[in-house]
Amino acid sequence: MYQAGTLGREGIDSSGIERLEMRKDAELMIRKIIADVLPMKAVRKVLNEIELDKPVYVIAIGKAAWEMANETFRILGDRIQEGIVVTKYNHARGEIPGFAILESGHPFPDENSLRAAEAVLALADRVTQEEQVVLLLSGGGSALVEKPIGGLTLSEVEYTTKLLLKCGADIVEINTVRKHLSEIKGGKLAQRLMPATGYAIILSDVVGDHPEMIASGMTYQDDTNAEDVERVLDKYQLDVGENVRRVLTCSKKVHAGNIVNIVEGNVKELCNAAVVHAKEMGYAPYVISVDMKCEAKELGTWFGQAAHKCLEGNKWNLRLPCALIIGGETVVKVTGNGMGGRNQEIALQAAKEIRGMDHVVLFSLASDGTDGPTDAAGGIVDGTTVLKLEALGMDIDSCLADNDAYHALQAVDSLIMTGPTGTNVNDVTVMLIHDRFA
Repeated sequence: MYQAGTLGREGIDSSGIERLEMRKDAELMIRKIIADVLPMKAVRKVLNEIELDKPVYVIAIGKAAWEMANETFRILGDRIQEGIVVTKYNHARGEIPGFAILESGHPFPDENSLRAAEAVLALADRVTQEEQVVLLLSGGGSALVEKPIGGLTLSEVEYTTKLLLKCGADIVEINTVRKHLSEIKGGKLAQRLMPATGYAIILSDVVGDHPEMIASGMTYQDDTNAEDVERVLDKYQLDVGENVRRVLTCSKKVHAGNIVNIVEGNVKELCNAAVVHAKEMGYAPYVISVDMKCEAKELGTWFGQAAHKCLEGNKWNLRLPCALIIGGETVVKVTGNGMGGRNQEIALQAAKEIRGMDHVVLFSLASDGTDGPTDAAGGIVDGTTVLKLEALGMDIDSCLADNDAYHALQAVDSLIMTGPTGTNVNDVTVMLIHDRFA
């Protein structure tokens, strides 16, 4: 699954060989972590615990929708009357009997997002109180299905989404606004399913596992209101236009209690997987946080400082070799015109801080395989990364200022390219530190 170039050993000293071995450890850890957080286990666990005593309809939305739906079909089989999968382009992996498979836009909704929303709502209308619904929700759903609320156009929703994603707002703030732009989010899908009842199995990509925010809370009662929306718009001074602001200031809470929401699968499991595999490889694991929320560059800087503290007198008294692990979701405040994502920016900033250090390797990984609007899952760097960039005539500060981590990491074979992983449980950053050169 992990695709990266390999370096030859000719002409490198023992420290270079050790660095290659640490990088191989990191690459293997990436593969194993992703395998451990695939959503099939979460689906099996919940389906074994809930009571389904009526014919079942299945609605799967999100980047992990296909895998979740396929496992649900494997378990329930012909008990499923009808199903629909809506996922990101190139994330579906074939047909599932009885399911319509739709792909649409992410991170911005497109015309196929509109068609997908209409198809989902049409299925919701066909479910009666004599039937039950199983909803399979994962991150990405906010863009993948969209029906603008009355008075708005898709282009207005898309423009507002772009402003939110670029300003540095976190996912809770972003989805607080997006829920009020839509006829399907913020509990409105659950409301549309009434009087039918059912369960939502939710894979969390939101720090704190707030079901009202994951995929914009389609099946969860919305407790936000126009004042909450106004606070976000004012905080980031967003000019969304008079029409959008008029609609948002008239928005109301939505009440829907017919769906039981079950969050099963999150960033804690992602970090736990990192712990297990770090131990397997001989690194003492230290989980610093599983709910990190800050700017990506700040986290990259912290990791660099941590490497120096561990190796310059081991100021933290950690057992070396070690793995420092942080999970969560950072934000990128876009000020440049480059290409990248939060994990790539973490990695590139960290590379600047660990320049010349032979005993440190860091990777930052988006568990869904998509970091920002790119085809990379993140970045993997070491003490030679900046040296290689400089040899190519590239200036790391300019790359960071332009938010162009993608092209910088690509130039030195440091992008993590997994392709769609089939899961989505947030991000993890791991720094491996060895003591052989301390």
